[in-house]
Amino acid sequence: MINLPIIGYHRSPLTQKFGAPRQPNLVNVSSRIEFVPPYDQVAAFEGMENYSHLWVIWQFHHNRAQTNFRPQVRPPRFGGNAKMGVFATRSMYRPSALGLSVVRLERIERIDHKVVLHILGADMVDGTPILDIKPYLTFSDCIHDAISTHIDTPSTRKVIIDAKAKQAFDGLILQEVLDEADVQIIQSLIAQDPRPAYRQEEVGTSFALRYDGVDVDFLMDETGRLIIAGVRLIKRDAS
Repeated sequence: MINLPIIGYHRSPLTQKFGAPRQPNLVNVSSRIEFVPPYDQVAAFEGMENYSHLWVIWQFHHNRAQTNFRPQVRPPRFGGNAKMGVFATRSMYRPSALGLSVVRLERIERIDHKVVLHILGADMVDGTPILDIKPYLTFSDCIHDAISTHIDTPSTRKVIIDAKAKQAFDGLILQEVLDEADVQIIQSLIAQDPRPAYRQEEVGTSFALRYDGVDVDFLMDETGRLIIAGVRLIKRDAS
């Protein structure tokens, strides 16, 4: 076994696995990476401004560690029924529990001689341990003739905000709990249809996506549209 140091943590409005994009860059979620000593030194990031994108190596910290190796998984992209070899997928259920994502670097913030990276398009939830960061190199990382057979660009569903939810969003915007950009991101997240593959034919069943300080209720209607039917502030513990 190899022990890898945690160099920082991902901070995101997405606090649960449900609703998080299944791959990077499907939704332009804004988030940041905060580093811990001694990996937060400004000198460690000199030259990073020369790159538009970064590779991030991270840990699936919401998963239980595997006690026995499972050679096959059921990817959601295949309906959750077909089995594939774990090393032929990007499944989170893998021996190392490591994730790999390419994200856009929005800006580098220096606070009190420490560094915070603001990124766009991450598929990581809040609190994700970060193990390493490397620059994305266009001359070697962009393979124009690469093939990913059977995996096409994910389809999205049409999302409608009903009148009650629209009123709730407007109120939260006035209270500065959310802004217009947040509402657009929420719509984009739901358009990916985060429901489990085996439940994506269910009509009228309510699901809740947690985003920052709110839970967003949505369901599918008879035409296959996803309807945002309600928005609720998350109740915080008094403690």
